[in-house]
Amino acid sequence: MVEHPDAKDFGNAAALPADPTWFKHAVFYEVLVRAFNDSSADGSGDLRGLLDRLDYLQWLGIDCIWLPPFYDSPLRDGGYDIRDFYKVLPDFGTVDDFVALVDAAHRRGIRVITDLVMNHTSESHPWFQESRRDPDGPYGDYYVWSDTSQKYTDARIIFVDTEESNWTFDPVRRQFYWHRFFSHQPDLNYDNPAVQEAMIDVMRFWLGLGIDGFRLDAVPYLFEREGTNCENLPETHAFLKRVRKVVDDEFPGRVLLAEANQWPADVVEYFGDATTGGDECHMAFHFPLMPRIFMAVRRESRFPISEILAQTPPIPDMAQWGIFLRNHDELTLEMVTDEERDYMYAEYAKDPRMKANVGIRRRLAPLLDNDRNQIQLFNALLLSLPGSPVLYYGDEIGMGDVIWLGDRDGVRTRCSGHRTVTPDSPQPTPAGSTCRRARIRFTATRRSTSRRSATPRHHC
Repeated sequence: MVEHPDAKDFGNAAALPADPTWFKHAVFYEVLVRAFNDSSADGSGDLRGLLDRLDYLQWLGIDCIWLPPFYDSPLRDGGYDIRDFYKVLPDFGTVDDFVALVDAAHRRGIRVITDLVMNHTSESHPWFQESRRDPDGPYGDYYVWSDTSQKYTDARIIFVDTEESNWTFDPVRRQFYWHRFFSHQPDLNYDNPAVQEAMIDVMRFWLGLGIDGFRLDAVPYLFEREGTNCENLPETHAFLKRVRKVVDDEFPGRVLLAEANQWPADVVEYFGDATTGGDECHMAFHFPLMPRIFMAVRRESRFPISEILAQTPPIPDMAQWGIFLRNHDELTLEMVTDEERDYMYAEYAKDPRMKANVGIRRRLAPLLDNDRNQIQLFNALLLSLPGSPVLYYGDEIGMGDVIWLGDRDGVRTRCSGHRTVTPDSPQPTPAGSTCRRARIRFTATRRSTSRRSATPRHHC
């Protein structure tokens, strides 16, 4: 059996005062560890480097840091291909470094949530290696295997640029395995109770170290059923209710944020039973709102925003939307009409290299022609809408992108010199802005976050 450590083997971060609704008035900040700040001068950002910049994030008005995967990984998909859920990628540091980061953040009043990639693992994960070698062993049913690639044919292919099928043949086991994303990311089999227990154990480990919650990556795809599109299935919601109960019973005050790139009518189901205030996820991203902010400003019309908000059903009292302008993925255009998608490509992706999958792989500043007034307008609009805003690292200083890098790496660029720009660090950003312009941008962001914090009830 594959062994894993216990949270008791490590230190525990300082706790913040109990506040069951902290996420409803928080400003979130997504930051890629490897891209933010390098404390060891080895060319990669790390956990110690991020700790060194917590004062900057506190000054900026950030209430919660969201860390995408920092776990051990071959890094074929930015860390979303996890090789070991219990280890930190050595380039980033150690579990002790992570605990020190969370502790230091808490002492500044900043919470920390991390990604939990529930749907799949890396093909190099020991679970998958055992599963392919020994079909009758304890890990034989940890993944979705089939003798044919003709099952679940109603499920769409998500990464249309690279994948021709959701099935890949494994020469070792002599069967096909199921994957909703890249072929090197086999999907876990949640019909196996052992898989459910294993993932809940992973949650307990990191929550036991003191983190404040998880962003649940790709939750619509946990189960497969013939004759469906294998998304948003009742079995998924039943499992999430179980996850929520574990969190509420054992780690009260922690938050679950669903990443479900779906229409609002489907996403509200991830909050759970409204009569109980919600018994699944506390938060969910509002993906369809994001591209419509770009459409509304460019068209000088409120209609794209007001229309999608009108189509958004009410949510439980104890739930909250997560709203954003950009993140580590492409600007997704899956939840728009064909006409709207064509408009967005024409306006914001004039170079074919700017497109990826069904979206646009550009950062905020280049999307807005590096125009300070537009950037401030978009951020002010985001911070004024109902929901908790999620800022993307570097957007507050007008960071640029690198469209000749492959796939989504072009929007996961490093902060220049692996240092966060602060008011006293004159340094150009990748977008080509001068430091003075960068200072203006993040000072404007700080003013906006401060105004939002002064009127928290408006955004709940």
